Amino acid sequence: MTSRRPTLQGWLAAAWLLVVLLLAGHNAWHWLVQRASPDTDILALLPSARNDVVLQRAFTHMVDSAQQKVVVLVGDRDWERARQGADAYLASLAPHAAWLAPMAGDTTQMQAQWLDVFGGSRALLLTDAQRAQLASATPQQWSQQALAGLYGSFGGPKLGSWQDDPFGLFSGWVQERARETPVRPRDGRLFVERDGVSYVLLLLELKSPAFSMQTQRQVVPLLAQARQDALGHAGQVLTGGVVLHAAAASEQASSESAAIGAGSLAGILLLMWLSFRSLKPILYIASSIAVGCLGALSVSTLLFGQIHLLTLVFGASLIGIAQDYGIYFLCARLAAPATLDSPRLLRRLLPSLLLMLLAAAAGYLGMAATPFPGLQQMAVFSVLGLVFAWITVACWFPQLVRADTLRTTGMARRFGAGIAHWPDLLGGHAWHLVLPAAVAVLGLAITGLTRLQVSDDLRALQKSPPALLEDQIRISSLLDMAAPVQFYLVRGESAEAVLQKEEALAARLQPLVQEHLISGTQAVSNWVPSQRRQQDNLALLRQALLQAGTAPASAVALTARAIDESPQWAQALGQRMLDQTRALTPEAFLASAAGASSRHLWLGQIGADHASIVALRGLHDYRQLDRFAALARDIPGVQWVDKVGEISSVLRYYRQYMGWALLGAYVAIFALLSLRYRRRAWRALAPPLVASLLTLGLFGWLGQPLQLFHVLAALLVLGLGVDYGIFLLESPAHGRPHAWLTVGLSATSALLSFGLLALSGSPPLHAFGLTMLCGMLLVWLLAPVFTHPGAHHAAADKDPA
Repeated sequence: MTSRRPTLQGWLAAAWLLVVLLLAGHNAWHWLVQRASPDTDILALLPSARNDVVLQRAFTHMVDSAQQKVVVLVGDRDWERARQGADAYLASLAPHAAWLAPMAGDTTQMQAQWLDVFGGSRALLLTDAQRAQLASATPQQWSQQALAGLYGSFGGPKLGSWQDDPFGLFSGWVQERARETPVRPRDGRLFVERDGVSYVLLLLELKSPAFSMQTQRQVVPLLAQARQDALGHAGQVLTGGVVLHAAAASEQASSESAAIGAGSLAGILLLMWLSFRSLKPILYIASSIAVGCLGALSVSTLLFGQIHLLTLVFGASLIGIAQDYGIYFLCARLAAPATLDSPRLLRRLLPSLLLMLLAAAAGYLGMAATPFPGLQQMAVFSVLGLVFAWITVACWFPQLVRADTLRTTGMARRFGAGIAHWPDLLGGHAWHLVLPAAVAVLGLAITGLTRLQVSDDLRALQKSPPALLEDQIRISSLLDMAAPVQFYLVRGESAEAVLQKEEALAARLQPLVQEHLISGTQAVSNWVPSQRRQQDNLALLRQALLQAGTAPASAVALTARAIDESPQWAQALGQRMLDQTRALTPEAFLASAAGASSRHLWLGQIGADHASIVALRGLHDYRQLDRFAALARDIPGVQWVDKVGEISSVLRYYRQYMGWALLGAYVAIFALLSLRYRRRAWRALAPPLVASLLTLGLFGWLGQPLQLFHVLAALLVLGLGVDYGIFLLESPAHGRPHAWLTVGLSATSALLSFGLLALSGSPPLHAFGLTMLCGMLLVWLLAPVFTHPGAHHAAADKDPA
């Protein structure tokens, strides 16, 4: 008995099995041994300003300062109950300090440390109102103000002894600084009050990255439990933090990924069973899908280091696409005679299989042309999955599927025979009815296209749970917080130049504060005036308070006389004020307790330049952003940064860019198909083209605004929809029922996958899925109309019609 020698096809199948085992091992090591987790940082999906290091550093500073913090407000109309609720909240978190810890200690000690850095510089720190008063008020008026501070009850709060600040200048400057935030100390706590409700402020710091799924799984339950404990004492608890929004997005994406994957797989299994009534075809197709996913995961991990969670959600759509190659081979095996073995059948199918892969890859790779790392990753992941699934079909199916392996079912036969009743748009006995209907539908589509609106606003692509958004909005309002995505970037050749530009910008912004467009600014120069400003302040103070000028005596001398003190005492008081003239620098301020909340605003030296950030408090009317941009245009070195507007502009640019790329893809695929089908190539392209136009027209009638993700979906409608034309053009007249069965199985699977994606809570995925759902359904319905057997010769003839 002689043994059969392995064929080339057998060697290829064995080699591919080895590759698959290596892929499985790599995935097991990466996900189970290394315990890797997907990236959930939404910013990782967006383009970065790589060409501007300073701008990228500024944005990173603003984001990093916010993402590791959790802000909690425990409120009640009774202060004591609010304080007890805050104590209960902290007590609940105390055992878990390795994950989450308070950022602030006792406020009494903090206040003393806060004032230390300014002690030697009091005479150099003046508000704009004080500078105007020093320039205009008389020595008598200043003396009366000093006496009011000494004897009266209307001199305002005092910081230190009267001799340290006899005219209340430093106290007034501190009060103005304090108005930058509504937060005040009380009973060793920080609090804010609004509408009769006292809120205790708790600032918490994450000890691990906010976008780590492990951090989210640990921290979010802790915060929920602490909230319940606090509500046992206080009336309300408001919680805000990036980690909460990231966790909500992760949970949504994880559940959607599971639902999309499970739903698609269940639909495919049911379709295969109804079509073949056998487990073998199901297992064959499932194996190609599984290998596609394993290969995409492994290679993408090696290329990108970490895979984003939304990539996995998007990659779930592979289940509705990668199965096309297996379905095509199985249906072709049903149609082929028993005398034609599977390896020879594969060689016959290879041209059309390769066309299908190239057309789908062209659709996906159009996404890789965008500057969005997330879209690039999704495109590469998807193309890799398709390639690995395609190779699996080419290597394994000829060895696994024999002529006697498959049998068709009555349902499959009836469905395949249904194509004979499909109308022929370009001929046939019903063309005079079909053609007018087609013209009417196209007319409605064109009218819808004229009504189509466009929206590239990044805010429309973000969706957090309403409860989280409500808490975040209330916290921002109560604390008068600055937005981390709109700010001014200030650059200069030195720290002094940066501070002077900040002061010039603050003067420009003052009218907008008076109009209540913003409530104020956050800037290092608010706390550390430029050296030029500090010296001007000292000169004003000397002239107005310490020198007699044209008046009979200086303000200090008049004050000493009023309280029966000697001229020597007055001289000593003046000298004490002059001793408080140590120059204050940004470095000293930022190293102190007072500078902790401003460190994210100072970028320091970057290369040859210095840079800082001026943030805006209370900015809510985003319709006025052009006014803020205009203020910076004629101040050299000052740049208005609107990250939301910038990304929205990028979205608009690449929506337009991808629109041209879509047209280019049609041209490229037409050229590719023309090599095989010649003048019949347009018949394979017409279904996705008409389907895309009809879908966009429908969106125009429904008021659905066009955005980048609709255009990206149209690329995939092309890449996938052209497959159906290939199926039908490749089939001879007697094989069209099996080709129609292939189209039906493929289209139904794709509709299941993308139909579920259209139900996603993520606006980008919803827009993408809805476009695919409508587009693929229309392609399915239109494919036989343009590839009717009466419109062309049989594929086997290879003679163009």
